Amino acid sequence: MPPPNLGTVSSRDATARQLTFDELDTPLRDTTFVVVDLETTGSNSGDDAITEIGAVKIRGGEVIGEMSTFVDPGRTLPPFIVQLTGITSAMLVDAPRIEQVLPSFLEFARGAVLVAHNAPFDIGFLRAATTRCDIAWPPFQVLCTVRLARRVLSRDEAPSVKLSALADLFQVSTRPTHRALDDARATVDVLHALIERVGNLGVHSYPELVDYLPNVSAAQRGKRGLAAHLPRTPGVYLFRGPSDEVLYVGTAVNLQRRVRGYFTGSETRARMKEMVALATRVDHVECAHGLEAGVRELRLLAAHAPPYNRRSKFPKRAWWITLTDEAFPRLSITRRAGRDALGPFTNRTDATDIAATITEACRLRQCTRKIRPDGVHGPDCPDDAVGGCPAGSTPQSAAQYSVTVDLTRDLIRGETDRPLLALRARIEDLAASELFENAARLRDRTAALGIALRRCQRLAAVAAIDELVAARPRDEGGWEFAVIRSGRLASAGVAARGVAPMPVVDALTLSAETVLPDPSPLRGAMADEVRLVANWLDSPGVRIVRATDGYREPARGAGSWQEWCALARGAGEYAERAPHPRH
Repeated sequence: MPPPNLGTVSSRDATARQLTFDELDTPLRDTTFVVVDLETTGSNSGDDAITEIGAVKIRGGEVIGEMSTFVDPGRTLPPFIVQLTGITSAMLVDAPRIEQVLPSFLEFARGAVLVAHNAPFDIGFLRAATTRCDIAWPPFQVLCTVRLARRVLSRDEAPSVKLSALADLFQVSTRPTHRALDDARATVDVLHALIERVGNLGVHSYPELVDYLPNVSAAQRGKRGLAAHLPRTPGVYLFRGPSDEVLYVGTAVNLQRRVRGYFTGSETRARMKEMVALATRVDHVECAHGLEAGVRELRLLAAHAPPYNRRSKFPKRAWWITLTDEAFPRLSITRRAGRDALGPFTNRTDATDIAATITEACRLRQCTRKIRPDGVHGPDCPDDAVGGCPAGSTPQSAAQYSVTVDLTRDLIRGETDRPLLALRARIEDLAASELFENAARLRDRTAALGIALRRCQRLAAVAAIDELVAARPRDEGGWEFAVIRSGRLASAGVAARGVAPMPVVDALTLSAETVLPDPSPLRGAMADEVRLVANWLDSPGVRIVRATDGYREPARGAGSWQEWCALARGAGEYAERAPHPRH
């Protein structure tokens, strides 16, 4: 059999490429569609095979190319398929195999929107075939004329949306015959008739057509214009209500595409639909890259507390573990971070549990009575062995007790890990004594402490650098830049491909925000912001352009304990999932 018939293809398609969703925001008359129909050996794309492919390429209501070919399925056709399609096994003897046909079809369809009547069937078979042939499936936009017909036509007008029924309704020029090319040609006429119908409803581009398909209220769809002025760049968007109040804040890689989604059927959350109904305008802050957008979102959430944002997204007033300011300090849970504080913690319970572990490991006092600087601790406290104060009942002066306080400070700063070593030794002793449940509880508490220490030490290491300029490569070429001062993003920008980067860096540094740090571990920065910055610095490809000081975590800090903590956490999670024996 001859190779697939590609018909006539205009020269404009020779360099076609796959279009993105936003590039398709052009009139439907300028959008290229490839209408495809398949004949197969059955209905299961996993077990059955394609026997015929028919495809028609159209643009602006005109046919600009056709493709038609039999495909050897490598098996005998079932009798009911022969009866339905008229295709016999003898007709497929010299036909090419699917691995020969697929590259031609994918090239024919490249850069177009794929259309099929009952698209899940046809596209499902094509995708299954590409998988079996080890060919990557291109990111096609797909339109189903069954779904479009059901959306456009009432059930009184079209009780059935089968291709034969729609062919009768629209009086198509080519009758469907259960042969691939005939059915594809019939689907072309049906598509044109349906597009003519939706054009009268104000749907004139492919994204508008996609937005129209779900059952979206006219009021929701009518607010689509609120996104019209937005750029297709990264940034932060703010929905505002009738009194100019901020209703919702979000970030996007593409502002226009993201905000437009709120006015389509893709938005199914009742709370968001309620917000959209109240919205009167959408403001935006264009950002250089994702890090800047994330930081600006945090700051706007903190400033406005929008009612439709989830509370879990708000920058939190964190909890910190600090040493009290007295002659015999103990640990306290506060909202303010002192010089040697440990945190941040999102809830007080976690902070309290970690503080109890530190108190036990460092043998700090737990009693709350006030002790004069010239007094002693111990005589009035029962020993820790009988459930009393971890500092013990032995009398200690303030000078003697200060050794314990210094050990606690050194643990938090990462200058020693002796308390962690002592806890691990106790775990091993408990396990050796076959007190496995006690050992497991202490293991989990020690792992939680190690993770909390590392988190604080990591963020503090970023905040300790007065100024750090870093660069990350962009996917499209060039560089993203961030000027970070004391853990806060002070300036952000990009250098496009071919632009000299260092003048951009110099300009960003000169225009960067002035930061006045305080003596707390994060030097006054929001914990969530420092975490965003630290994660960005850890991302692949980031390079340090210049810095006032090197990034460093303490040598005896909790960083070296993370492998042990991960193993301990994994053991705890496994124990929780494992079935418990019945007695």
